[in-house]
Amino acid sequence: MHGTIESAAKLDALRARATSLPLEQFDPGDPELFRTDTFWPYFDRLRREDPVHYCKDSMFGPYWSVTRYNDIMEIETNHAVFSSASALGGITIRDIDPDLRRESFISMDPPRHAAQRKSVAPMFTPTHLDNLAINIRKRSAECLDNLPRGEVFDWVDQVSIELTTQMLAVLFDFPWEDRRKLTRWSDIATTIPGPDGLVATEDERQVELTECAQYFSRLWKERIAQPLKSDLLSMMAHSDATRDMDAKNFLGNLILLIVGGNDTTRNTMSGSLLALSQHPEQYRKLRDNPALLDSFVPEVIRWQTPLAHMRRTALSDFEFRGKQIKKGDKVVMWYVSGNRDEEAIEKPYDFIIDRARPRTHLSFGFGIHRCVGLRLAELQLKIIWEEILKRFDHIDVVGEPRRVYSSFVKGLESLPVKIAA
Repeated sequence: MHGTIESAAKLDALRARATSLPLEQFDPGDPELFRTDTFWPYFDRLRREDPVHYCKDSMFGPYWSVTRYNDIMEIETNHAVFSSASALGGITIRDIDPDLRRESFISMDPPRHAAQRKSVAPMFTPTHLDNLAINIRKRSAECLDNLPRGEVFDWVDQVSIELTTQMLAVLFDFPWEDRRKLTRWSDIATTIPGPDGLVATEDERQVELTECAQYFSRLWKERIAQPLKSDLLSMMAHSDATRDMDAKNFLGNLILLIVGGNDTTRNTMSGSLLALSQHPEQYRKLRDNPALLDSFVPEVIRWQTPLAHMRRTALSDFEFRGKQIKKGDKVVMWYVSGNRDEEAIEKPYDFIIDRARPRTHLSFGFGIHRCVGLRLAELQLKIIWEEILKRFDHIDVVGEPRRVYSSFVKGLESLPVKIAA
C-alpha cells in the first residue's frame, strides 16, 4: 500500500511547489497530493486566482475544477446542464470503461433519481434512527471496552473500520461473520488499480466486485421471498422503483450504499481523533463540556471532508464565471476546497468545535444528491464520542497517519494511538 512517511523538508517542498508552478500546469486531482496531504495550497491559489480551472492533462484526462463554495452549489443544482449520469462517466474524476459503468441513484439525473433514492429513505427516518441509536451505542461501548491499554494500536482498524462495518452489516442485515467483506468491497470499489494499490489491474477489481454482486444476489432472493423488513436490501427488493433493477443497476446501488456507509463515517471517525490531537485546546474544551458534541460533529465532518469531490459532465456548451465549458467536459466540484473557502466560512482553517454555524459545509453534497444517510453519519459520530468521553480522559495519537492514495476518498489508512493504562 501507499504509505511512506515523508520528511518534513520534503513535504514543505511539495507544498511550496504550489506557489511557483504556473496555473496551467496545476493538476489538483493528482492522488499523490492527497496521500502526502500537500494539496491545500493548490486549492488556496485556485480559489484566489482561477476558481474555475482547466487541467488539460492528468492521469484522469482533462477536467475542470470548481473550487469556491457558492460556485460548487451552483453547479450542483444545475441539472439541466451538469449531469451525474453514469452513462456519461458518473460522479468521480476517474473515468470508467463504458462497458463497466453501473447506474446508481447518485449517478442518475431527475426524474429517475428520486424514485430509486426514495426506496431506501425509510432507513433514515427519525423513528428508525432512534432504534438504530440503541444498537450503535451498544456496539460502540463493546468496541471501546475491548481496546488495549498502555500499548500502541491502529485506531482506523480497531475502531473506525470495525464500527462502520458493524453498522453496515446491521443496515443490510448482512451475515455477521462475513461483515469485513463489506469493508473490502468498499475499498476495492474506490481504489486506483496499480502496483501499490489493493488490486493491480481493473480486471482484478471486477473479479472482486462480481463476487460482491453474487453474494448480494443470494441475499436478494431471500428478501424477495420474505415479507418487507427494515433493512436496505429488503426495502429495495420490495420497492417498485428498485425491485426490477438490472444487474448493473443492482450492483451500482449496492456499491453506492456500501461506500456511502463505510468511507464517509469511517474517515470522519478517524479524522475526528486526529483533529482533536492536533488541536489540544479543542480537545480540552470538549472534555470540559460534552454538550459541545452537537457542534463538534458537523465541524469535524467539514474539517475532514471524507469525500474530496463529486464530478458532473456538461450536457451542452456553457459559459460559467467567464470560462467556456464544452459539451462532454468533465467538471469536478472540490468539496474539500469549498470547505476552506474564506468567502463562505469564517476562519475555515481553524478547527472550532463551538463554531456558530457548523453546518455550513459541503461534505454531504448539496441539493437533490445530498447524502441520504447524513443524519445516521452524524448520529454514529456523536454516539462514539459520547462513549469515548465517558471512558477515557485522553487518547494519544503517537505517530503519523497514513493517508489513502486517492483524490476521491479523503481518508486515513492507519492512525497509531495509545490509551494510558
